[in-house]
Amino acid sequence: MNSDSKNYQGNGRLILGIVLLVLTFWMFAQSMQAALIPSIAKTFGISNDPAQMDLLNFAASLTPLFSAACIVAAGGLADRFGRMKFAFIGTVLSVAGSALVAVSWNVYILIIGRALQGISAACIMPATIALMKTYFEGKKQATALTWWSVGSWGGSGFCAILVGLIEPRLGWQAIFWISIAVAVIGFILMLGTPEVKAAPTNKKFDTVGAMIFIASLICLVLSVSKGRSWGYTDIRFIGTLAAAILGLITFYYVEKKADSRGIAQLVDFSLFTSRGYFGATLSNFLLNAIAGAMVIVNTYMLKGRGMSTSEVALMTITYAIAVLVLLPVGQKILFKFGGRLPMIIGTVITFSGVILMSFTGIENLSLYKMLVIVGYALFGLGLGIYATPSTYTAVSAAPQEKAAVAAGIYKLASSLGGAIGVALSLAVFSVFDDINKAGAAGLWLNVGFGVLALLAILFIVPGQKKVQS
Repeated sequence: MNSDSKNYQGNGRLILGIVLLVLTFWMFAQSMQAALIPSIAKTFGISNDPAQMDLLNFAASLTPLFSAACIVAAGGLADRFGRMKFAFIGTVLSVAGSALVAVSWNVYILIIGRALQGISAACIMPATIALMKTYFEGKKQATALTWWSVGSWGGSGFCAILVGLIEPRLGWQAIFWISIAVAVIGFILMLGTPEVKAAPTNKKFDTVGAMIFIASLICLVLSVSKGRSWGYTDIRFIGTLAAAILGLITFYYVEKKADSRGIAQLVDFSLFTSRGYFGATLSNFLLNAIAGAMVIVNTYMLKGRGMSTSEVALMTITYAIAVLVLLPVGQKILFKFGGRLPMIIGTVITFSGVILMSFTGIENLSLYKMLVIVGYALFGLGLGIYATPSTYTAVSAAPQEKAAVAAGIYKLASSLGGAIGVALSLAVFSVFDDINKAGAAGLWLNVGFGVLALLAILFIVPGQKKVQS
């Protein structure tokens, strides 16, 4: 850390810039929801071409796929070469990817743009969390991370609503042009922040480990997300899952021997010896897996209750509002009691909301809709309380020189949790012929994820003192 960075204090301008950069991910991630794919297909003139529609669905999944696969490597590079530098690289890739998608005239150009967007998110997420760890301390750091959570956890709900308002009026391309403007404004606000990186080292970057890890995660996410459509006995599913498992095992042994070969470890497994970091990351993985509940309840209301897409989208507003309103509450509990208590409270409230949604046997549509609306509100309330304490617990437990890579692993847990939760939920949902039983089974699986997250917090995360100024 140079003298400028030692004397620099984070401010509201830096926080706003980071929040806008994080929001850009949700701008373009949410814009490729299934509800918008028909609009894009119509623009490309491929609505009646099954092969092209499969490619379009694949393009929709590329951004989270590349984000998950590259985020740990990007975090390691940000620690090594500079966190502001990687925030800038992420901004450039975000602008380039969004521009390509906005001007795309076929699925292949769209695929390239979506891949660039995923890599941009991998650069931005860990670098910005690390900047907040560096330039804010104590309560100010917790407040900064609350705002980061507004962009991340709250952004998913906010941008879903924004997309619903913009696309019918200005077209789906407008989302990506707006995303470009938001990204540029965000980075301009961050200008003047001193560069910060880990202490110089003579060790080489673990290029081989990074390539194995990225390839393994791509195979893992593909096998999980595509297994249901491919078929679980299909050679593509078996092959990608086997490659993922073999690759991750190989990666572990490569990393264990890296230090003796003069190579810096990409993943420092000693991070997981910290109960705070391990517990926060594991519970983050499991609570993100509950994202499958949103997919199941929305699918159930469309197919089982005959509701329109716009009606279903309207019911999720309570989730978005609740997340944004409750984020400061989680921070206040963190200040007074430490991270563990609000993580417990938030987790219990989150899966309680899913329990309310699971009563699919109720025949009265108005009553069930009310349960779903309240359930979404509780879902958002719980995540809003959980988000900042969990992020703070993980970030504060990581050493400064590993801040970005530690943040990358924490956010990787989010991405993998969401992908696996959605895939498993849809797999359970498809087992039942009765739509009511299918919906209930898929939702109770997500309640199980919530209970496991609670157990991870109770038995792994240590009791913590309140956050000092």
